[in-house]
Amino acid sequence: MKTTEGQGPPVKYGSIKPGYHKDGDIMIGGIVTMRDLIISKPPSYTTLPTWNYIYFFHEENYFDYLAFVSAVEEINNSSELLPNITLGLHLYESYLNPFFVFGAAMSIFTGMDTWVPNYRCKTSGTLAAIIEGLTSEQSSQMSNMFRMYHYPQFISTMISGKVWITKTELNVEKPYIKNNTLSFSIVKKKIPSFTKFIQEVNFTLFPNDHFTNEWWTGLCDSQCPKYIKRSCSSDVKLSDVLPCKTNYIGKSNSVYNAVYALAHALHDMLMSGSRNITRSREMWKLSDYLPWKLHRYLKIVHFKNNLNEDIFFDANRDLNTAYNIISQVYLPNGVQHYEIVGSYNPYAFQGQDFIINEKAIVWERSFTQTPPQAKCSESCPPGFRKLTRESEPICCFDCIPCPQGEISNQSDMDNCVKCREDHWPNHERDTCILKPTVFLSYEETVGIALTTSSIFLFLINTIILGIFISYRDTPIVRANNQGISYILLISLMICFLCSLMFIGHPEPVTCILRNTTFGMTFSVSLSSILAKTITVVMAFHATKPGSKLRKWMGSRISYTIILSCSLFQCILCLIWLFTAPPFPYLNMQSETGSILIECNEGSMIAFYCVLGFLGFLAGISFIIAFLSRNLPDSFNEAKYITFSMLVFCSVWITFIPTYLSTRGKYMVAVEIFAIQASSAGLLGCIFMPKCCMILLRPDMNSRKYLTKNN
Repeated sequence: MKTTEGQGPPVKYGSIKPGYHKDGDIMIGGIVTMRDLIISKPPSYTTLPTWNYIYFFHEENYFDYLAFVSAVEEINNSSELLPNITLGLHLYESYLNPFFVFGAAMSIFTGMDTWVPNYRCKTSGTLAAIIEGLTSEQSSQMSNMFRMYHYPQFISTMISGKVWITKTELNVEKPYIKNNTLSFSIVKKKIPSFTKFIQEVNFTLFPNDHFTNEWWTGLCDSQCPKYIKRSCSSDVKLSDVLPCKTNYIGKSNSVYNAVYALAHALHDMLMSGSRNITRSREMWKLSDYLPWKLHRYLKIVHFKNNLNEDIFFDANRDLNTAYNIISQVYLPNGVQHYEIVGSYNPYAFQGQDFIINEKAIVWERSFTQTPPQAKCSESCPPGFRKLTRESEPICCFDCIPCPQGEISNQSDMDNCVKCREDHWPNHERDTCILKPTVFLSYEETVGIALTTSSIFLFLINTIILGIFISYRDTPIVRANNQGISYILLISLMICFLCSLMFIGHPEPVTCILRNTTFGMTFSVSLSSILAKTITVVMAFHATKPGSKLRKWMGSRISYTIILSCSLFQCILCLIWLFTAPPFPYLNMQSETGSILIECNEGSMIAFYCVLGFLGFLAGISFIIAFLSRNLPDSFNEAKYITFSMLVFCSVWITFIPTYLSTRGKYMVAVEIFAIQASSAGLLGCIFMPKCCMILLRPDMNSRKYLTKNN
């Protein structure tokens, strides 16, 4: 194709018709839609372009225009809202056409019908914001321009494209609407002051307004009931023909609320930091703040309108509102009928936010599929949460159980709620219940077994002590250091009994006593065995001629060893109790779903020092007994001590890794078992052979046998 520059006159696409302008200190821009403009024949670019238009006139949208005027007049007449400030209006029509939308926006920015980008021709008032009701695509395009000029944009978008569920503000020609079309409509509420304004308004008040003339012409040409008598002269009040379009009055309350929201935000901005406003101060603030600093006040605006409804912006910066669900029905005579079949209010309580009456919906006869569902997924019951499916609508989701430790007590919860630390979900995971407490009690099997074994070993120990007391004058008892044997047996009896303090509900007293008592009694037992071992060694070496150990023979050295070792252990326990004593502790981390009541050792260093000293005594006793195991002795005392220390050390060496690897009440059970096993090892290895000699071999428990053996 060949083109020649300059041939043919320039063709103007269109022109912006004059809008409605009313001066004020603060200007509000508005873009309304009264007509759709459709290009019936696009240019072919092969001939001189000609533009053919088709207009679809929407008479009901004129009420949006009147809502602008009514709300502004009410605010200007108010002594409480924006006192000493006059709001002005600058309204243009969009025609739902990008060219006219852009032109209308630029005319509002520049302040006159002939516009120049980035230049303001009007100086009477400062533009605060723009309120518009365009399609979502056009609103998105305009938002870039509004953002460039830093102006707040009030959007009430329409839905573009052919959809199953739409808005009633979307006008589609009759051939494309069937009985299976549902639509969303803002709940229409008639504001008394606005209704009064409409009934009293006279068109002569707007002599230069092209909106009024076009709307009035369209109203006269509309299909009103024939019994309504009306005149098309310009001096007739709107109330004379109001019954024709009275059902459209309530839909303009969103425009009414938007103007009031802007006014309240302006009022909050101007009143910030002061209760009184002077006109000079206001004008200074307007020039300094508008429009970019108005956004912050719009986000937090909250007021009650004339219907005593709370008006505010939600997290998505949308005015809070409710919607009716409308079923569009065509009657057999071709008349379109609207039926309210439900409602949707995102700000209502759960369960009341979406209400639908399926029986009231009239579906197209050719429609045989399953009726569309409000959600493509079934509701998630309590105990589950929603997991949105990727690349699918927000109403499509999967229900997954709440994770461990969390609940959901309502249907369709997006997130589960974590229970308090001392609570745990029930089986259904819809309620938090108090965690059960866990400790080693006397009622459970392990507690009963350990208690029984402790009492049994205590009785065995008591019997052995009774035997030694009964046969105290026999050689076998006298030869084994009678006093030390009594001390050892009594300390072992206390060891068996102290294990009972580890069973039952931990209390402050039992937590303090159980480990300290265990440490003290075991130190007495081990120091007694050490004294016995040293006595055996000294007795052998003292019999040699010229030995200096003869003067150390006797019970004095043995009691000194027992007393000094026990005193050192007592000092360690006192330091432990005065620095960081043991205390009851609620452990909520070790066992899932339960509270473990245990004794916290307080200072682990002190605890391991006490155990370490016991290990030191056991190690020294084992080494000395092992080295002296072959010394001549009538009753093999050194061998028995060696074997008992071997059992003792084996038990406690095994205890350490087992104790560190267990948790909860079983850790306590391991400690009790170690105490009982090591004590039983000492009792059995040292005293059981002697008891067998006393009771079963009385011939060996005589001076004659002792003299013969020596």
